[in-house]
Amino acid sequence: SEAGEIAALGEAIMSDRDSGDEMGASAQQIQGVQELATKTLHIQSKRFYLDVKQNRRGRFLKIAEVGAGGNKSRLTLSMSTAAEFRDHLTDFSEHYAQLGPANPDNPPEDGRLKSETMVKENRRYYLDLKENARGRFLRVSQTVNRGPRTQIALPAQGLVEFRDALTELLDEFGTDDMSAEQPELPEGRHMRVENKNFYFDIGSNNRGVYMRISEVKSTFRTSITIPEKSWVRFRDIFGDYVEKMKETQQRKEQQDRSSGD
Repeated sequence: SEAGEIAALGEAIMSDRDSGDEMGASAQQIQGVQELATKTLHIQSKRFYLDVKQNRRGRFLKIAEVGAGGNKSRLTLSMSTAAEFRDHLTDFSEHYAQLGPANPDNPPEDGRLKSETMVKENRRYYLDLKENARGRFLRVSQTVNRGPRTQIALPAQGLVEFRDALTELLDEFGTDDMSAEQPELPEGRHMRVENKNFYFDIGSNNRGVYMRISEVKSTFRTSITIPEKSWVRFRDIFGDYVEKMKETQQRKEQQDRSSGD
């Protein structure tokens, strides 16, 4: 429902997590937000993070743009809005492909080449394919009633790559905002080892339940995903290495004592 979608988006903003931000990750754990998947794109001098997340209200997509200077801009979309955005990206990429070379002596009015708008209750998304002295790009702006405007700028050369990455996430996690039919899953866990944080999140998609283990440092994040059917085998292998290292340590201690005698 639209009410559920807005509630999910509201909670998404409250539980925002920058890619690679440890404090944000801790807040996400406390507020019950699970990270289901992430994709990273490098387009020209920018990095874009597409994160599918889930809270008790449903699933949503967060898009973060990180510029060359480290400045970050973010958008939050419900899964159904993300699907509509994906369709617009196809239209924009086709329009861009049909454009001729840029003419600096005859720029388009306001630099705008094509525009679309998406409306979801109290949220509006403005999509503008624009041109300036640095080239052509898609500016995506998000506004909320009585709230600030946030926006990202996607280089036009990366429209297809961005759309394809978004499509892969939508194919895996669907376009439904609510998650009422999702199985009840254990809460996430967290542990800190020296300067690293490890997060254990349990999620589900159309292929079943899985565990996502993320390693997070101040400016770095990586993760692995383990299907539920492999958990026992994964545990057995891990436990086997624990026992082997314990035996190795015991042998070393015995050798040290023998040398001391």
